[in-house]
Amino acid sequence: MSADKKRIWINGQLIEVTDEVYAAYTKGDRKMRYFENDLKTERFLLNKDGRLEQIIPSREDSLDRLMEDNAQQFSDGQESVEDVVLRQMMVDKLHIAIFQLTEKEQDLIHALYFDGKTEREYAEQLGVYRNAVHKKKMRILEKLKKLLE
Repeated sequence: MSADKKRIWINGQLIEVTDEVYAAYTKGDRKMRYFENDLKTERFLLNKDGRLEQIIPSREDSLDRLMEDNAQQFSDGQESVEDVVLRQMMVDKLHIAIFQLTEKEQDLIHALYFDGKTEREYAEQLGVYRNAVHKKKMRILEKLKKLLE
């Protein structure tokens, strides 16, 4: 074998190949190592002092690893499209029912549920007892319940 020829290790022996074959083989070999190892392992970046600076997570996780880490590939907490549509329909129906209330009833609902005021704060604003606001709120909620049915 001459010194300027490239050699590759195949089936336990060195084989002399051309530069083009060597380049193609090493490119393919590197690609295989990338898929078999680099994608599946975490890497650590160290700073000049040798201290850990950053952990680069693997870009591919196996189902086994996800199960070991108690990770969920697909989150159950995510709302489905159907749930979003149904919720929006209920919100629209609620707004229509609120518009059927009198102006004073709408003001009370808006203050308590949209402005975040307490019954006590709203009672002080009107100059009435908190208990009166509470009773009025309960009557309005019953009215809304009937309108939504």
